[in-house]
Amino acid sequence: MSDKKIRCAIYTRKSTEEGLEQEFNSLQAQREACESYIKSQKHEHWQLLSTEYDDGGYSGGNMERPALKRLLQDVQNGLVDIIVVYKIDRLTRSLMDFSKIVEILDKHNASFVSITQHFNTTTSMGRLTLNMLLSFAQFEREVTGERIRDKISASKKKGMWMGGKPPLGYYRKDKKIYPDEDKAKLVTNIFQKYVELKSTTLLKGWLEEQGTKLSVGNLNCILRNKAYIGLVGHKGTWYPGEHQGIISQELFGQVQAVMADNRINRQHYDPKKSLLSGKLYDDKGNAMSPSWSTGSSGKIYRYYVSQAIIRKESGKVGKVSKVSLPKLEQFIDNWFSEFLKDKNKIYPYIQKFGVSKQKEIIKRLPSYPITRDVEKELIKHVKLNPNKIEITLYQEQVTELLNAIYENREMHQLKPEELKNENTYTELYHIGTIANGEKIIVGHFVEPRKRPNTELIKILNQAYTWHQDVISGTGTQDIAKWDKVCVQYVRRILNLSFLSPNIVRAILNGTKPTDCTLKKLLSIRTPDWREQEDIIRNQIGK
Repeated sequence: MSDKKIRCAIYTRKSTEEGLEQEFNSLQAQREACESYIKSQKHEHWQLLSTEYDDGGYSGGNMERPALKRLLQDVQNGLVDIIVVYKIDRLTRSLMDFSKIVEILDKHNASFVSITQHFNTTTSMGRLTLNMLLSFAQFEREVTGERIRDKISASKKKGMWMGGKPPLGYYRKDKKIYPDEDKAKLVTNIFQKYVELKSTTLLKGWLEEQGTKLSVGNLNCILRNKAYIGLVGHKGTWYPGEHQGIISQELFGQVQAVMADNRINRQHYDPKKSLLSGKLYDDKGNAMSPSWSTGSSGKIYRYYVSQAIIRKESGKVGKVSKVSLPKLEQFIDNWFSEFLKDKNKIYPYIQKFGVSKQKEIIKRLPSYPITRDVEKELIKHVKLNPNKIEITLYQEQVTELLNAIYENREMHQLKPEELKNENTYTELYHIGTIANGEKIIVGHFVEPRKRPNTELIKILNQAYTWHQDVISGTGTQDIAKWDKVCVQYVRRILNLSFLSPNIVRAILNGTKPTDCTLKKLLSIRTPDWREQEDIIRNQIGK
């Protein structure tokens, strides 16, 4: 047993990315010290593993760190015997997380060593000492956080700008913000034009005509931001700031009055009158609710929007997040009109009727004026996918409608317990964008245009260029130095040179799925091409 090699993995961490681009940074310093310590334990048969576990720019307050996750997975797979760290707080600053890590180590007969503090988790006394040390470390972290929050609160009450990205129209210098002459004019134009147009949607279009792109959400934030009248906000309270305001109190007040009027007008619109209220869902199963906005003339523009957007859950938003309400409802109206004329679709509902009754119903259907109220009762739910729409009807309610037509009476609304079966119809359709993506309409199905992501192609080209450099014998540190980026970035981008040819082809010709982003590509760890393609949710274009 004494001759058994003890496999040692070095783990390094730095809370911020600052300094990681340097030739010899904090992570490398930690690693060098740990390597020396492992060499000093050669008589104990310690052996350094070649795999590197470095987390640059990640907090020790939680376990959401890619390198740490890989390390613990390797421990569970029996590939690591000892984790070596420079200091305990490099591994974690949380007592709860530390307990989880120790539990994993104990379960797999592994341990960890801090080379500057000489602790070992293989003994009960070592664990007790470490628990005490981490308790004080966690206490210190929490007290430090309270001090920082108190300092920020006190400073903002004095009107000081406490860091962060300055609002549009300002630049930061010497820990203060000052008006930027050119961009301040843009902010003034935004406020003045909104008073004239009375609509952020129209304002967005006007700005794009002037060569400035800002989303409706950004415009709303700008128009409500009291920093433009020289105030500093903290937890809903505003204090006189040290910086100079860009907008006059009078103009700011006019903007707020227009926005208030728009909110009042919104109360006069009843979303319950919408055909698909409570029945429409996007491709991820999120309910889509009726909403609206107003133009400069006071006209109401109505649309259905995903609840994931309303709740600001960006990770749950489907590919169809917003559609024109009138266009979609007109689509449904037209579909029902065609549905009643289609004998093949109607026959399953009347096949048990007598022949004469079937003929009479089919004869009357083309001229039957189906109303929105009737459509509401027939529809169970409607699901929007990127290129198809699924309309699910209550089977018993459709049969009741056909009986009502035959008997020349109004259709009865069936009770929920009577609605036991359903039929789903899938229709191809197309969602097209107008006004630079702001409005989305529903129309007939057409083949979507291929739209290559030029930025992603540029990064992919960089990955292959660096790959050739590495094959030629150039080190990643030299590449990082020449291209003025950090080593970790070079290593991450290099992984893209091992992507499946199908994925690469889809990126180049513009047929990749919309959710095939750089972030998702960098998250792929497997070299197996089939597994890579499985990770990409939609089918890769051939």
